[in-house]
Amino acid sequence: MKKYINKLFILGSLLFLGSSCDSDAELTTLEAVNFPSEITVSSSKIVLTEDTADDQVLLVSWPEVTFPIEAPVTYALQFDLVGDTSGANAWQKAKRIEVGTDVLSKTLIGQELNKIAVDLGLPIDVEGKLVVRVEAAMDRKVFSNPITLTITPYEKSVVFGEIYMPGSYQGWGIETAAVLTAIQKGVYQGYMTAAVGAGLGFKLNTERNWAQFYGAGATNSDLKNMSDTDFQLPATGSYQIKVNLNTLKWTATPYSWGIVGDATSGSWDNSTPMNYDHQTKTWKVTAVLVPGNVKFRLNNSWTINYGSKNATDGIAYLDDPGAHYIGEGGTYEITMKINDVDPASLGYPQTLTYTITKK
Repeated sequence: MKKYINKLFILGSLLFLGSSCDSDAELTTLEAVNFPSEITVSSSKIVLTEDTADDQVLLVSWPEVTFPIEAPVTYALQFDLVGDTSGANAWQKAKRIEVGTDVLSKTLIGQELNKIAVDLGLPIDVEGKLVVRVEAAMDRKVFSNPITLTITPYEKSVVFGEIYMPGSYQGWGIETAAVLTAIQKGVYQGYMTAAVGAGLGFKLNTERNWAQFYGAGATNSDLKNMSDTDFQLPATGSYQIKVNLNTLKWTATPYSWGIVGDATSGSWDNSTPMNYDHQTKTWKVTAVLVPGNVKFRLNNSWTINYGSKNATDGIAYLDDPGAHYIGEGGTYEITMKINDVDPASLGYPQTLTYTITKK
């Protein structure tokens, strides 16, 4: 009987110890994690202007958050409208800016804060309210108490922003996709070359990620949010791509700069086309040249052409009768850059820059 009682005692002790360990584990998991003090901002009332677009306008600072486990803590900022921070969908529309690991402050410049305010719907040139809070994340996420900011955003006369064009022409890498730059509010323009043998499909992404993108809608020219159907280029070659997010339409216009002149294989009649490197925003070609002259022209036509005044400064001028003289035949690498912001409405710039290097 005594042996039986001893066995019961040992079994009860083991059960108690097991229960105690489980309780300790549960208590550790549920241990409260909070911001030890309030976050701070450099100013709670900010009037934004184009003159301060590149200035530091807001510094958000916060205390270190300690989790039960020793590991790096990732911090982020969240901005939202006051009315969207309560209820079942609280903070679901917030603009999130990841700050980094074990970083305890973040500075925003004017154009960054202005974009956040405008994207969230604050009226232009009118005081509006935003709230900002800090997110700390490790094995879970915890949030600071929010701070209310009074922001007066501005309408940008110079349009900022860009969208991206990942596609089979560059292996669908969003990090290296061609950039389309805003030329008007909601209208974007850029250039790309689809080489022979490359695919013609592409998407249009609002950021350098796949959180939001556009694919083809009812027709190839229509943008549809999050559509799985790829847009299709007409054929291989170089194009000017225009996207209008106001009308949800896009166009691809054949667009190729080339070299022309009696130093080239096409002489003065046919341009040797250049390819567009969308990562360096440079037109390039490697060509065999003979002694003679080289000029640059668009779309194998003399309507838009550039000539240089000498062979030394690397500048060519719009409609200039001059040309770059090649004194020695051989294989040359030619590059060209032009800042044609919006040719349809602003025309072409007075100069472009180029290099002609013998290989």
